[in-house]
Amino acid sequence: MTDRYLSVDQVAELLGTTARFPRRLIEERRIRYVKVGRYVRIPESALHEYIASRTVEPVRLRRARLRRVA
Repeated sequence: MTDRYLSVDQVAELLGTTARFPRRLIEERRIRYVKVGRYVRIPESALHEYIASRTVEPVRLRRARLRRVA
């Protein structure tokens, strides 16, 4: 097992949010987590999966071909 387990505060810092956001993700079961006694830990791989699944790729605009009218 090479996965790091992060606390809610660590996840919030990595995401650039308050601790409330990761807690809400846990409560709504939108991210995997592990309970160790009364502590909640989020595997680093789960955080990467969450970010990857919510990443929006840019749209490439096609150039309209200009047709010459004879």
